[in-house]
Amino acid sequence: MRNYLFIFSIFIGLLNSQAQNTTRDVSKKDLRESPALHKVMIVPFEPKLYLGEVDRNIHLETNLSAREIKNKFRTGLNDQLYKALKVNKYNAVDLMADTVKYKKDLDGLYQYLTYDYLTVPDQTNYVAPKREKSETKIDKGQLAVETNSEKRFMEAHLTSPKVVPMLYGKYKTDIFIFINQLDIFAAGTKDALDLGPENTNRRILVHYTVYTFDAKKINSGIIEEEFDQLLNNPKKIIDQHFKNIANTLVSRVNKALNVASK
Repeated sequence: MRNYLFIFSIFIGLLNSQAQNTTRDVSKKDLRESPALHKVMIVPFEPKLYLGEVDRNIHLETNLSAREIKNKFRTGLNDQLYKALKVNKYNAVDLMADTVKYKKDLDGLYQYLTYDYLTVPDQTNYVAPKREKSETKIDKGQLAVETNSEKRFMEAHLTSPKVVPMLYGKYKTDIFIFINQLDIFAAGTKDALDLGPENTNRRILVHYTVYTFDAKKINSGIIEEEFDQLLNNPKKIIDQHFKNIANTLVSRVNKALNVASK
């Protein structure tokens, strides 16, 4: 009888061990990478570059603090991107998967980033946006500055072109997706240039930039997603809507790499 109990306890131990090895963190250690043409590094947005107009509603329903809500969205967006990349046969490094392991590299990356609000590029025929020069003129004796009223997004610029080649040497990541900013707008808000009626849904805006290992920008812009004004569950927002955003972003990366290979 004791022998049977001993064997049974070993069997239960093996099952528990297998269950622990299927956690999110273990799956992202890239110990066994599949053959892939590219390996992508996912860089999360800086904590200060988050706008959450619905955080109060989420707090009232979930009791999560503002920091906890932001961290869930920050981690969740990277997690959905990681999954979308894997589905598309990319290897990936998610810098949010192990905050202790990647903290030094992540902090170092942030030190070499600057941001600008630039005109949102046309994804049909992508051309990397550039800083616009404001034009000055005299109007009725007053100095006037002409500005571009087109829709804009937060663009990330590398202040040193040596940063991504250095990370490529360490992680073999030749594609870098920078999440520059995350905005979650309350219902009734809309783009300032939109003359139509106010939207009854909430809106998610993800600002991003994609670089190659030689610091060449191959895609950037924003991705928008609407969600119900009564939805205050971060997990459902991430699973349902961040997933759509991630799939759109990866499809744009696919297109950019196909164009670059021609």
